[in-house]
Amino acid sequence: MFKQGSTTYFNSSLFFAPAMRTDVFALYGFVRVADNLVDSVPQDADGFRRFEDRYRRAMAGTPAEDPIIDDFVDLSRRLNFDPAWTDAFLASMAADLTKRFYATEEETLDYIYGSAEVIGLFMARIMRLPEESFHAAQRLGRAMQFINFIRDVAEDAGFGRRYLPLNRVGERLLDVPEDWLPDRNWAEANPAAWRAYLSGHLVRYQAWQAEAEAGYRYIPRRPRMAVRTAGDMYNWTARQIAADPMVVFARKVKPRRGRIVVQALWNGLRG
Repeated sequence: MFKQGSTTYFNSSLFFAPAMRTDVFALYGFVRVADNLVDSVPQDADGFRRFEDRYRRAMAGTPAEDPIIDDFVDLSRRLNFDPAWTDAFLASMAADLTKRFYATEEETLDYIYGSAEVIGLFMARIMRLPEESFHAAQRLGRAMQFINFIRDVAEDAGFGRRYLPLNRVGERLLDVPEDWLPDRNWAEANPAAWRAYLSGHLVRYQAWQAEAEAGYRYIPRRPRMAVRTAGDMYNWTARQIAADPMVVFARKVKPRRGRIVVQALWNGLRG
């Protein structure tokens, strides 16, 4: 499931020590199943609700008899995950069943907290990091999710969704209707506006990623190799989109496995 779901995360995670890698796989399995249920075509709302109910029952003491759920519950207990983090994650997944447009950056960031920032917090626990690292862990989750929104803007539009906001702190970013969905024809007809729109979002990504990278110092050398590699690959993705904002309509910008492995080895050498 992990290998099929994410080239960057899966190949980067191979550089964790075996025991830590097993914990990462347990986390990824849980969040991927929930995400798949709300992203399937058609969406499986009933399946998601059953999944959430089985998780809550398992947390209360009744095993789900599903390794995806039970392994995550075991992980939660062993590493003292805050149950509110999982609640926030499930709330963001549930939002995908009903909410289609994010008008303001504040709305987008509320969604990102549950869908990605808490994943950073889970990972901080898995790597046994001090609480001083939590801000950077959240920023890394935020930055990675935001670049995914930029990269996948055409794919999300195909689902009838737009996560990228049209307003930021009172500033209107594009003169389009609130239910506007990005498409190639609009972008080709308005190239300067499209470039400015994506460029502004990329600047936000870069700021959050810089805050995340400032926290790498909290991560021990071996897991830092995996985390830094994933971050480097998202930076690579951002550079490709910045160079050609139309590329998001042509293909899904993702690094190949060879690039990831070479970067990981380089990161291992520099520590």
